[in-house]
Formats: sequence, C-alpha cells, structure tokens
Amino acid sequence: MRVCIVFLLCLAGQVFTASITEEEPIIDDVVEEAQPEVGANPVQVEIGDFDEAIDVVEEEEDIAENPCLNHHCKKGKVCEVDEENTPMCVCQDPTTCPAAIEEFEHVCATDNTTYDSSCHFFAQKCSLEGTKKGHKLHLDYIGPCKFIEACMDAELNEFPLRMRDWLKNVLVSLYERDEENNLLTEKQMLRVKKIYENEKRLQAGEHSLDLLAHDFEKNYNMYIFPVHWQFGQLDQHPVDGFLSHTELAPLRAPLIPMEHCTTRFFEQCDADNDKYIALEEWANCFSIKEQDVNKDLVI
Repeated sequence: MRVCIVFLLCLAGQVFTASITEEEPIIDDVVEEAQPEVGANPVQVEIGDFDEAIDVVEEEEDIAENPCLNHHCKKGKVCEVDEENTPMCVCQDPTTCPAAIEEFEHVCATDNTTYDSSCHFFAQKCSLEGTKKGHKLHLDYIGPCKFIEACMDAELNEFPLRMRDWLKNVLVSLYERDEENNLLTEKQMLRVKKIYENEKRLQAGEHSLDLLAHDFEKNYNMYIFPVHWQFGQLDQHPVDGFLSHTELAPLRAPLIPMEHCTTRFFEQCDADNDKYIALEEWANCFSIKEQDVNKDLVI
C-alpha cells in the first residue's frame, strides 16, 4: 500500500502541472521518475503546480510588446489582449490542451466524468463559471473514473494508522537524503533527527494494524511532528492555519482511487462542517492530543 501511495503521489506532480487553482471548500469536491523511493514527499512535488497564477519572468522589452507575458491567469484560463492591448484572462479552449499520453494523466471530476487531463477539466470548469453546475464541479481524483466502494466504520478507523506511520517514514527518508538542507529546514532536520536516532522507532515496512496501533501508543511523541509537518506542507494558499480543498488536493486526489476511505476521512476531519480543516481538527483526526497541538511545528 505504501509503495503505491508514493508512486501515485509522485505522479501527481506530473498530472497537475496545469493543476488546481480554484479556492473551493473541501467537502464539495493531487518528482521523481519511475520507481520512486518509499518516503518521497507527498506534497513537495512542485508547489508552483498548485498556484493560482503562473509566474513568468521575461525581459521588460518583451513585456512591453506582449503584456500577457507578465499577466497571471488561473488554471483553465489564458491571457489575451483587447483592442487597447490590455491583457485579460479568458477561458481556455479545451482543444488547445495537450493530448494525454498516459492513462494516469486522466482525472475524474465530481460529476463522474473522466477528463483527458487536468488542463481539459479546468478549461471545462471555466466555461461553466457563474453557473450552478460549474460551482458544484470539482476535480475529485487522479485517473479515470471508477467505482469506489463505500468506506465502513472499521475501515475508517484504520486509515489514520497507516497515514501516521507513512508520514513518519516520509520525514525519515527526507532526512536521510537531505545533505544540503534543501528538503527540510534546519529546525525540521533537528526534529526529525530525534525520531531517526530513536532506537525504538518502528522501521519502514508492511506492518499489521495492531502493531501500528501499539507503536503509536508506546512511541506517541514520534508522531506529533510528522502530523504537524504535513499540515504545514499543505497550508500554502494562503498560509492561514486552514486547509481548503485546493490545498488538500495534492495529498487527497492521488489517494482516492486506492484508498476508498480517503474522502470520508477528510470529511470527518472537518468537525465543525465549515468546509475547511483547521490545525486542531487535523491533529485530532490523527489522534494527536489537544495539549500537543503546536502551531510552531508547522513552520
């Protein structure tokens, strides 16, 4: 399961090169080459892949000739100039999107329609802007649409056990590979070092749910920082202590096709049902005690 998650999350960086930009609620509605290592960072694909605008840096002379070179448009829109040479964003024609080469480039939307790529999806969503259908249309997960079985209560309880262990191993892997502090900050390195050097650490591998639950109980402190770290990696647009659908997508969308409890898990995290997940709600979903929730750990 863990290897599959990492593989799909790495693919997310490729699939979402023209990716999610809508700032929508959670409930209404993710790079290395083949054979990625277990523990590849799930959300450090390319942060720019999920920005609302595409940053373009060009020479001033070129910008003067073509104002669109320095004009930012949301995904699903492209820049055009009017009669006065003023740049404006208009919906992209889906036929101008690059054709999908591999099946993993397809995406499934909440209307149960498979789109050739995220580019095609956002172009279509833009064309429905201002309509009820467009407001309800969101990208659901990576890959063609398929039947996803219902998540039972017992299965829902198992989900955070695997996710906590996986996040811990992601950080350990980054620590082992980080020679120049490019993957983790100095403070993060120090925190992960304590986990890495702890002789009681459960090594990466396929473990029974009973063992994962036992390890969390006995080595609880090892899981506090990984849970906070993941929240900080997702909380980027903007950094406000809340996760929107857009921010959650890099983690959520690759998981849904293989972890059928993903959607229900994140719905449950939104305890006050305000369509956003606060840090306290996120920590509670992973059974981090209230007194251990620390905003300083997400930086």
